[in-house]
Amino acid sequence: MMSAFHDPTTFRVRSPRLRDRSAAVRFDRSRSGRTAEAIVGMLLVLFALATLAPAPARAQESPTLALVGGRILDGYGGAPIEDGVVLVAGERIVAAGPASEVQVPAGVRVISTQGMTVLPGLCDMHVHVQLVGHGDYARWDELYGQRNEEVMAIAAEQLLSAGVTCARDLGGPLAPLVETRRRIESGEIPGPRLFISGPFLQRAPYEPWQADYRWGVNGAEDARVKTRTLIDGGVDVIKLIDQDQLSDEEVAAIVETAHAAGIPVVAHAHRMEEIRVGLRHGVDNFEHTGLGTAPGYAPDVLQALAERNSALYWTPTVSPLYVMQYTGEVFPERLDDPAWRTGMPRSMAEEIRSSLDAIPHLHYYAMARPFLRPGRGVRDGGGGSLCGPDRGTGRPSHGHVGAAGRAADRQGGTGSEGSRRGLTADPGLRPPRPRRLRRRASVPDRRLPPGSPRPFRWPAEAWEG
Repeated sequence: MMSAFHDPTTFRVRSPRLRDRSAAVRFDRSRSGRTAEAIVGMLLVLFALATLAPAPARAQESPTLALVGGRILDGYGGAPIEDGVVLVAGERIVAAGPASEVQVPAGVRVISTQGMTVLPGLCDMHVHVQLVGHGDYARWDELYGQRNEEVMAIAAEQLLSAGVTCARDLGGPLAPLVETRRRIESGEIPGPRLFISGPFLQRAPYEPWQADYRWGVNGAEDARVKTRTLIDGGVDVIKLIDQDQLSDEEVAAIVETAHAAGIPVVAHAHRMEEIRVGLRHGVDNFEHTGLGTAPGYAPDVLQALAERNSALYWTPTVSPLYVMQYTGEVFPERLDDPAWRTGMPRSMAEEIRSSLDAIPHLHYYAMARPFLRPGRGVRDGGGGSLCGPDRGTGRPSHGHVGAAGRAADRQGGTGSEGSRRGLTADPGLRPPRPRRLRRRASVPDRRLPPGSPRPFRWPAEAWEG
């Protein structure tokens, strides 16, 4: 199971489209609307850094591309390298280091990264590529439930353009997910390396139209059969939800079947009893831990989490709640940013935008405030924290990378460990401590000239404790 947030594949450029020569890092403008320079301009370069020590290229790996002049972050907590050079040969990075030590061969294409930051591709540990931000799941299914592969291709490209080169999809229809993963791996569409769980396993779908991605479990044998079906179908992880509504025999059957096949089990953990059940049966990773409405977890839950320590991972998924609250109360104009419309048909983008006209009335919005204390309790208990912003649920996803990192740094780790493992665009920088978030109605009307960037202020709670 992955425990770090940079793409761990040594030397590999993870985008299937980053192949060779002049086309190596250029997307077709008609397809993504971005050239390589624009992608670099997002502060994220879509590859894994090989090493910070200069390495001579082998004869068969002569550099074809040089990224020159930017700050290099290695993803392991090392000191930033200013005025850095990265040499790429086809799909591989063959050298990285300061310009004083890494020579750019004559004739190699050069892209300037001056004033930018070059860092490893990021891993987003909780996404749903069947969704791209619509606020009403039932309407989304009515309109696009039969167009999953089209939607997933859009979501995959958006992830890649945000610097995510590996992602874990934790809940969606099996066949479209498997096909989307295949298309990415074959280079047919741009996207990150995709790890998938396929459908949730739970007592029953909440609504009939959810049956293709929420599989009901009825008895221990049925649990085994459905788990084997998912494994045989090609999933990388099993996803449990509402496991406190299943019997111990059913949960045991799922976890034991998955583990026997070498497949980890991820489980929801909004409620304390969900956590107790998951711990009792050896679940490997909890999702949304700390989002419960209780002011804190019971001592027995915190003690059990601490006893598992490094053998347990948790993904708090905190950033969407911050972003949703900020968008709903302070800065709804961020929905007019064209970045989140990348690759979408106009009708799809307009439908999503209209669904978010009243963000404070969305179901997810109710969880925006009360999750902080439970999250801190879990953090203090130890274990490994993973960063994933629950991408696709109830808000557009542009800019989620930096938001997730700053929140995870406070919830998922302390000191350099939190910075090293957080999913952030530039872990070497931290914004000043902000003022407490105010409701939009109380914010003075300080209109900026057209095109001016709006300042982002995190709620003070994000930096406490």
